[in-house]
Amino acid sequence: MSNEYDVVVIGAGPGGYIAAIRAAQLGLKTACVEGWRNPKGEMALGGTCLNVGCIPSKALLASSEEFERVSHHLDEHGITVAGAKIDVGRMQARKDAIVTKMTKGIEFLLKKNKVTWLAGWGRFVSTGERHAIEVANGEKKETVHARHVIVATGSKARHLPQAAVDNVTVCDNEGALAFPAVPRRLGVIGAGVIGLELGSVWRRLGAEVTILEALPNFLGACDEAVQKEAWKVFTKGQGLSIRLGVKIEKVTTRKTGVVVEYTDDKGLAQKLECDKLVVSVGRVPNTEGLGAREVGLKVDERGFVEVDAQCRTSLPNVWAIGDVVRGPMLAHKAEDEGVMVAELIAGQKPHVDYDCIPWIIYTSPEVAWVGLTEQKAKADGLAVRTGQFPFAINGRALGTGQSQGFVKIVADAATDRVLGVHIVHAHASDLIQEAVTVMEFKGSSEDIARICHGHPTLSEVVREAALAVDKRSLNS
Repeated sequence: MSNEYDVVVIGAGPGGYIAAIRAAQLGLKTACVEGWRNPKGEMALGGTCLNVGCIPSKALLASSEEFERVSHHLDEHGITVAGAKIDVGRMQARKDAIVTKMTKGIEFLLKKNKVTWLAGWGRFVSTGERHAIEVANGEKKETVHARHVIVATGSKARHLPQAAVDNVTVCDNEGALAFPAVPRRLGVIGAGVIGLELGSVWRRLGAEVTILEALPNFLGACDEAVQKEAWKVFTKGQGLSIRLGVKIEKVTTRKTGVVVEYTDDKGLAQKLECDKLVVSVGRVPNTEGLGAREVGLKVDERGFVEVDAQCRTSLPNVWAIGDVVRGPMLAHKAEDEGVMVAELIAGQKPHVDYDCIPWIIYTSPEVAWVGLTEQKAKADGLAVRTGQFPFAINGRALGTGQSQGFVKIVADAATDRVLGVHIVHAHASDLIQEAVTVMEFKGSSEDIARICHGHPTLSEVVREAALAVDKRSLNS
């Protein structure tokens, strides 16, 4: 029957559409449920990541970096540019065109792999040997059945009760990606990944940016060496005003902008007046409306679907992946889980090594890391050796004018196995992949040190950091 499937995936974000494609590749009759509508009211695949997350934010980051380079950094190359201006409308149009191209690309991939797109929102109706899923698209509803269901409903921005988001003046990530003009004063609540990235975009375009962070330390998940370097670069080097240890008391929207009343780290009452406010305080899983509790699918008190190490839920042949389950809310983590689950359904024996998932902050310079920080390794009782090498004396970095940052490697003192790698640099997102590969294969710092790296390249800094673990760096 047309409404009978081997696999139905609920959600077409990075985890969902990848799971659907892999299932179809393995010969399973597969459908993918997605009801997202873009600002034009058109159905679109890709979820948060492609529509209002990873892809559009990186497009704006690239545009703002080009503007800053032209405005402030070309003179050292002997290039003089006068009167550079930013057309925010064209910048936003470019971003939107990239998003459309990517979402249409996913539509093509589903068709190519014979995955049926069920346009609408999915929820469980009943479970058993065959699971019943209702797909609602406005007044139109249909019920499909599947042997296996993969929940990939993703996450949404967490809001604060003190700050009602209208995505005009007080915005979450969606609104902050769609400003029609550069705000003169921009406030950001939250100095995490999203807050730093969005704050950086509009700072480079001319906004005066103030970031309010509740935690007393900056980028607490990062290695201490990264924390110190990033703080220096973002505050002293780039002019972001970051205030730590604050407590938001009240947010008032006025015709002239927004007033944020907060208590600072010394307990003193303070006010921040800004034209736009971005609320970036984390994300919460999308499980409302899924019908989970009605069919006995276990969801914890925070809204996450409970799963085991292989993403099995409390119901037979129901799986959950990505932001809606435990672990980091990262698109690439969701993709790997999607592939794993599809292959498990097909009888294969895949796995995801959660210790080898890279983290990336797409600021300028970028921050990327994988594995343990030096501090976490020591707290876990591990004896470690570390090696660190700066980009400031790397020929390629100097030639491109991107010499900020360093590579740091944390290795087990007894076995030399690489436990963690931490990078601050304009191309950290690409450089971290060498470390991920080495760690996936349980490699050592000596393995990196013994591999021939091209010259002149940025990757030589990774090798020098590996050599530094053994105190035999060749270029310092």
